[in-house]
Amino acid sequence: MIYPNTDSATSRLTWPAIWLGFAFSGFFDGILLHQILQWHHLLSAVRGDDLRFQILMDGYFHLLMYLVALLGLWSLWSVRRSFEAPGASRRFLAHFLIGFGVWHVLDAIASHWVLGIHRIKQDAANPLIWDMGWLIAFGAAPLVIGWLLRKGGSTNRNKPEAIVTLIALTMLSAGYWASRPPSGQPYTTIVFSQSVRPGDALGHVLARSETLAWFDGNGVYVVSGVSDAEALELYARGALLVAGAATPAGCFGWSSGAPAT
Repeated sequence: MIYPNTDSATSRLTWPAIWLGFAFSGFFDGILLHQILQWHHLLSAVRGDDLRFQILMDGYFHLLMYLVALLGLWSLWSVRRSFEAPGASRRFLAHFLIGFGVWHVLDAIASHWVLGIHRIKQDAANPLIWDMGWLIAFGAAPLVIGWLLRKGGSTNRNKPEAIVTLIALTMLSAGYWASRPPSGQPYTTIVFSQSVRPGDALGHVLARSETLAWFDGNGVYVVSGVSDAEALELYARGALLVAGAATPAGCFGWSSGAPAT
């Protein structure tokens, strides 16, 4: 196929790339900082002692990122033939990095400094240093690299279906990775809906784990690991979260079991 106006052809990739870069950046933040490093939750500075509330808000955040990713994938699929134009891959990568950087810039300005709902390292002695370092590394740097990549071209052409499929698999893999427990972690956190009586919740937990390490008496328990099959059983009995279980069942439970604010 001949493209007399390459810029016009590849410009259709701009917004799909930005949406996907934005969503991937949100996944990066949520998976790495909320779940693996556990430096903060979305609303760590708001009711920070309420684990059920923090998990709920993080879940809504990840749901929003999935919706943004779906928007990006849908819009990318609709213009997939643009990848056949020279320089398309370079332009896509450039705007993907711009979207990635934009997320971290907005997060720093809105979440850290204007609204104050969390900081990068919530318990740091000087959180501003961590905020600025993270902003430079994952906000400013991708923005600058992406902007520089916008210039220049390439004669390489790619199969659009393969590129879209690769991005979709990457997003799904990120979601699965987020669902797994950290390596070597022997304990599982289980959070029950407030509609489940404490005595019943405790019985459900002890029936599936030999070790109860800790509980708060309000539906939050930490026990030795449970299998995915046992996690599904707990979800059927009112659990909102079984940490490390590769199943989304608990996400649906929030609609009827979320705590009152």
